[in-house]
Amino acid sequence: MSIEVRLDKRGVATVTIANAARLNTLNTRVMTELVGTVEALGQNNALRAVVLRGEGERAFIGGADITEMAQLDSEGARDFITLVHQSCDCFRRVPVPVIARISGWVLGAGLEVAAACDMRVASTEARFGMPEVRIGVPSVVEAALLPRLIGWGRTRRLLLTGETIDATAALAWGLVEDVATPDALDAAVERMLAGILDSGPHAIRLQKALIQDWEDLTVDVAVQNGIDCFATAWQTDEPRRMMQGFLDAQKARKAGR
Repeated sequence: MSIEVRLDKRGVATVTIANAARLNTLNTRVMTELVGTVEALGQNNALRAVVLRGEGERAFIGGADITEMAQLDSEGARDFITLVHQSCDCFRRVPVPVIARISGWVLGAGLEVAAACDMRVASTEARFGMPEVRIGVPSVVEAALLPRLIGWGRTRRLLLTGETIDATAALAWGLVEDVATPDALDAAVERMLAGILDSGPHAIRLQKALIQDWEDLTVDVAVQNGIDCFATAWQTDEPRRMMQGFLDAQKARKAGR
């Protein structure tokens, strides 16, 4: 199993992406299981909140699986990025608040998943980035949520330079709602949960649905345009060539250890 779920007596489900050896990266198998798991949780009327985390502390989600993406053609790229979108959208559509517990690397698709959560609590050791352009593709799908979180200028900075920022900058930019030291991270998540659990369960569900309505008018169009853009990128050899270069360099680094 790539996805682990623990539902406690309060109605809080902790969903763990259990792929620590690969920095919890998202491949087709992991994403399919993740979407199915979250959709099933959403059918539970006793559910009060979801906490999403990655296995271990090295990464929340280190991005989408470049090894798999490097083998895609344009049609496969459309299918793959649609599944990335679904892996984000399931958290937007689940009827209760979702808190991203963020530790370590949060890159590409991982940051898109985090942006799709309702709130984000990060370790001081967390690092955030959208490096897709450095491997030959644009940042798409739920990257469309970023301007509302951090503004257009900061979104352009992340997406057009591929740079990473630390947790202090992420908090200052509004990318996360709270930052805690690694040993205090779970306590910070619990503080955020407390307000949700102290509130009316039905009211919380209504409030999340209302917020969703506020967001949807333009974001859904932007997501679809992103899917088209991502698939179009595969009409050239740039993604495959640059991803293969990345993988070759990674292999060379490992061989030189």
